Amino acid sequence: MSRTLPCRFRHAALVGKYQARGIRAVLEDVAHLLVRAGLDVSLEAETALNTGMADYPALSIKEIGQQCDVAVVLGGDGTMLAIARELARFNIPLIGINQGRLGFITDIQLKDVATAVPLILSGQYEEEHRAMLEGAVLRPHNGGEMETIYEGFAINEVVVSRGATASMVELRAEVDGQFIANYRADGLIVASPTGSSAYAMSAGGPILHPALGGWVVVPIASHTLSNRPIVIPDTGTVTIEIVAGRDASMNFDMQSLASLLHGDRVTVRRSAYTVRFLHPQGWNYYATLRRKLRWNEGVS
Repeated sequence: MSRTLPCRFRHAALVGKYQARGIRAVLEDVAHLLVRAGLDVSLEAETALNTGMADYPALSIKEIGQQCDVAVVLGGDGTMLAIARELARFNIPLIGINQGRLGFITDIQLKDVATAVPLILSGQYEEEHRAMLEGAVLRPHNGGEMETIYEGFAINEVVVSRGATASMVELRAEVDGQFIANYRADGLIVASPTGSSAYAMSAGGPILHPALGGWVVVPIASHTLSNRPIVIPDTGTVTIEIVAGRDASMNFDMQSLASLLHGDRVTVRRSAYTVRFLHPQGWNYYATLRRKLRWNEGVS
């Protein structure tokens, strides 16, 4: 089938979870499938280096952005999040193949690759755009002026949390200068709709459909029971100030920055970039939730 369907794409980047056992053989199978479909194929540089695959050119992220028009990602949702953050600025669509259990955003199972991927490459797909978070850490400097010491992007969430030895942190949160609350808690999550089904959900937050233009702000183990999750528009800037607590840290999709200081401010806003996912035709978000969260179990 892959030989007869016309291909909508020209050059594919192949990215793999190179730490996974047996990944090289699977990557080679996928690369052969892409070649048979009529694409030029290159490997992401770290994937090539760590698997020893030398039959295809190895490209940096920047080179992928300049030369490729689609990326095929083999691994789990974590692998997809990592590469999607890097490639979002190049507007390259992503196809996710899950090595293990079906993922939220890597939704093609290995057994379905030979049929699903050629169909997507021929233009038979559901395209979805996901919002990204853009965050920064600002620190008081020179008598009160705020200096940016860290910037990053996240697809799931930005988390400010207590250190490993501290019992809690006190955080002041506001949106566009409007005070929300002071939180005495283990931390605070600002999650996108994509991230609402990840850490934010496990902390008691609601699930947001990816098409919604909003963030969910979720306290982690708040010492005040009336501090509840809140859904806010994604048009403003969320600011979280470290009021008290030792060794507070923050992370972007679990990429950590430790040792925040009192007075530091973490700002979160919507990124100008979005992530493009290509799903098999007929894909829908509710079916993914049912499968991942096992909502159908026990229902006749």
